[in-house]
Amino acid sequence: MKTPRPFTHIDTWVFDLDNTLYPHHVNLWQQVDARIGEFVSAWLKISAEEARVIQKNYYRRYGTTMRGMMTEHGVHADDYLAYVHRIDHSPLEPNPAMGAAIARLPGRKLILTNGSTDHADAVLQRLGIGEHFEAVFDIIAAELEPKPAPQTYQKFLRDHGVNPETSAMFEDLARNLVVPHQLGMTTVLVVPDGSQDVVREDWELEGRDAAHVDHVTDDLTGFLEKVGAKA
Repeated sequence: MKTPRPFTHIDTWVFDLDNTLYPHHVNLWQQVDARIGEFVSAWLKISAEEARVIQKNYYRRYGTTMRGMMTEHGVHADDYLAYVHRIDHSPLEPNPAMGAAIARLPGRKLILTNGSTDHADAVLQRLGIGEHFEAVFDIIAAELEPKPAPQTYQKFLRDHGVNPETSAMFEDLARNLVVPHQLGMTTVLVVPDGSQDVVREDWELEGRDAAHVDHVTDDLTGFLEKVGAKA
């Protein structure tokens, strides 16, 4: 039996954005996913079906479809990000309980996302929790290298002066917690609560029993409330 790392020493709390700070079943990312497919189809002048295969292949191989499209086809990040994040954020609802739980955590709170700052700002505004975060480290700050690339986490830690051994990382993809755990972070995997259907690839939902996952929750707000109460 593995012994999960505790939160007693944590002074920096790092959160992924999509499908982490809001429930999977909102399926907001499904809109982005559809826009990515449209972009790939138009850029490569192929059918939607062919684009879907390439989109998912690049996502899995490169960490993001964008990285694959840049590497394989010379796509410019600005064009890609502007198109795929042009979505309707209205399904997101304010979550004051989560905001209160985050506020109660001792220390700094940061966001580390493969999305753009514009998208993150829109999500945080809809959730009403943006005031609790010191900064957003996005795909541009990462020099277009997405998680789970090791250099992305290392650049994040350097840029924001974060000590991984006193930090916790919250993510919805287990593979994005491998490097944080190796660096010494306490890791938390946020999974669907099972109440509603979610649009995810099978591999995206794997890994909850992995050695690099210290904690698993399907209720982030409740989880943070318990951690904050103990801290």
